[in-house]
Amino acid sequence: TLQVRNVPDDVHEALRRRADESGVSLSEYVLREILANATKPSNADIFARLAPLRVDIGVEEILEAIHADRR
Repeated sequence: TLQVRNVPDDVHEALRRRADESGVSLSEYVLREILANATKPSNADIFARLAPLRVDIGVEEILEAIHADRR
């Protein structure tokens, strides 16, 4: 069970409206949104997975490559 308190009225109304448009209850709509968010990797996870792929290259090298490609 999860309870969210102090949800601003305009946010509650927007969520309720989206739930209605989706043809589900507010509770079901919010649960779907929470599940969708929880199953996405966090930014920290993404950066950790990308760290081994990092290539150290300076701005000057990048500019040289761009200029060489344009010639």
